[in-house]
Amino acid sequence: MSTRATQNIELAVALKWDGGRAPRVTAKGRGETAAQILKLANEHDVPLQHEQALVELLLLVDLEQEIPQNLYVAVAEIIAFAYSLKGKLPPAS
Repeated sequence: MSTRATQNIELAVALKWDGGRAPRVTAKGRGETAAQILKLANEHDVPLQHEQALVELLLLVDLEQEIPQNLYVAVAEIIAFAYSLKGKLPPAS
């Protein structure tokens, strides 16, 4: 998931979800760090979603921490989007 802020500073957040607990923030950054996250995502065919407001909120979550409950719906929509792009179904819980 990535976006560009209005000041043209690149932002990126990577999430991991195993189908069990809430998704976790596994990488996040601005500028060069964001560029590296996006590069790795592209190299590994990871779907990207551009939602600036959500990325800015996720940047506040500590690395390896689960996302807060108030972001569940927004992140669930992105996970569903990613699964649909890959033609897959999410793991059964």
